[in-house]
Amino acid sequence: MIEIQNISKTFGDKLILDNISGTFEKGKTNLIIGASGTGKSVLLKCIVGLVTPDTGNVLFDQKEFSRGDIDVKRDIRRDIGMLFQGSALFDSMNVERNVMFPLEMLQSSMPKSEMRDRANECIRRVGLEGSNNKMPSEISGGMKKRVGIARAIVLNPKYLFCDEPNSGLDPQTSILIDELIHDITKEYNTTTVVVTHDMNTVVTIGEYIMFVYKGKKLWEGNNQNLLETDVESLTSFIYANKLMKEAKEKLKQAAL
Repeated sequence: MIEIQNISKTFGDKLILDNISGTFEKGKTNLIIGASGTGKSVLLKCIVGLVTPDTGNVLFDQKEFSRGDIDVKRDIRRDIGMLFQGSALFDSMNVERNVMFPLEMLQSSMPKSEMRDRANECIRRVGLEGSNNKMPSEISGGMKKRVGIARAIVLNPKYLFCDEPNSGLDPQTSILIDELIHDITKEYNTTTVVVTHDMNTVVTIGEYIMFVYKGKKLWEGNNQNLLETDVESLTSFIYANKLMKEAKEKLKQAAL
């Protein structure tokens, strides 16, 4: 479980996050949603320690992270898996080496054969058998995302963070990535936090949803009660995403 308590962050004279609190539960796909520029990516960076909040704290299983000492932070970071928006694969490494990289950095005493076995286990888990020797330039965007997921879970993390996992993917591939993230969350019993503005993701795997608007948390709930909201900005966000999806489908059909 991850708790965020009264997180605020200012850059210069601009308030980006305004007193945000919430709880992300273990074994669930927890979503932070909102339009571009609302502060959701900054909130994610505060949670994982890439940005220090001005006020407030982040707790991982009741251990203080933002205000914790170096040893606590180091131990928590070892339990974090991260899928970056652009996958962030190393162009000079093949799929297998990319997935092995966290093991080489953090488990240097592990025999290479064990590292390779663990990497292959994760590669199989994301459905990429036979792709070990392919370079990032030789695989599709969806495959890169799956390599990124394999790398994120190779250390058996307690906490999994995904930043816009469907960015740049077609609708069918996006659904596959959503299902994979959801299934891995259940299988590994991780506390998974996904930053997204993809309404398909929200509707299909949003077991806990935090809506951020202009730096504030305006709503929280799940995909079962999302459409019952009377928060005007959330309704506008949902409707805008629906229109955009319909427009893309029309353009796709017109091109056939």
